[in-house]
Amino acid sequence: MQIIPIRHPFDSKQIPTDDVVMVLGFFDGVHRGHQKVIETGKKAATEKGLKLAVMTFNQHPSIVFQKVLPENMKYLNSLQQKERLMEKLGVDILYIVDFTSAFAQLAPQAFVDQYIVGLHSKVAVSGFDYTYGPKDVADVDHLPKYAQGRFEVVTVSKEELAGEKISSTRIRKLMESGQMEEVTELLGYVYEIEGTVVHGDARGRLLGFPTANIKVKSTVRLPRIGVYAVEIQIGDKWYIGMGSIGHNDTFGEGRELTVEVYILDFHQDIYGEQVTVRWNHYLRDQVKFDGAETLIAQLKQDELDTAAYFSTDTIG
Repeated sequence: MQIIPIRHPFDSKQIPTDDVVMVLGFFDGVHRGHQKVIETGKKAATEKGLKLAVMTFNQHPSIVFQKVLPENMKYLNSLQQKERLMEKLGVDILYIVDFTSAFAQLAPQAFVDQYIVGLHSKVAVSGFDYTYGPKDVADVDHLPKYAQGRFEVVTVSKEELAGEKISSTRIRKLMESGQMEEVTELLGYVYEIEGTVVHGDARGRLLGFPTANIKVKSTVRLPRIGVYAVEIQIGDKWYIGMGSIGHNDTFGEGRELTVEVYILDFHQDIYGEQVTVRWNHYLRDQVKFDGAETLIAQLKQDELDTAAYFSTDTIG
């Protein structure tokens, strides 16, 4: 897959000369609804003998429109994760457009002329709710008018599960309540985060449950505070673990939020390694224990519950 970053105004020399089917969207999560849109584009590209291109943005539009600080925006995917998911879906060219103020000010016709026609699109595919400017003049219903017969417009209807639209908003709400199996069903894969293993206060080691403390970027959307059955990838191998998101209130109030994983049957030092954690199943809420003994007893139970959860599942 070819990845092409674009900053407005772009140089036409950056753009491959191949005609393409262009799929449009932000695609946070690349969930099953997004996958339906991309698969529709893939089918059209195959039928017409064209390459499949996807256009997304480097950051969420609300950073420009609503003045949200970039470091405060929480995403279901990093750009790198999004790239890998797109490649799996058979995308040939991924355009990552810098969502700047200058780009945001493009009139709908100018956007169509420069970013659909200008990228050699013969078909434009999007979800039913895609917009490229003010909704009243720049929704999918207006796109054929701006196309002026230069490309075909394909609109994909909403994908539902249990009578409700599959959306990034729905997934975020499920994560906030720890419903990770439902999150997996809507995404089409187990939710993952990436981070670096850093030194902690080594308290877990003293308790007999040494944990990998994982530093994640501020833009990573974490599931709700609590304890989870997780998988962790170290190198190219996946391991079972107990994941914890919380403040460790048993050892004092006002502590920093941490992400930690106790890896079952694992005895290696992995400080400094880049790891991926899959959040499979919510076990319990964080609890402030009255001492180390009750905490250790609960951790032993968590370990049993984690092993039991994965006893019927395949890791990796």
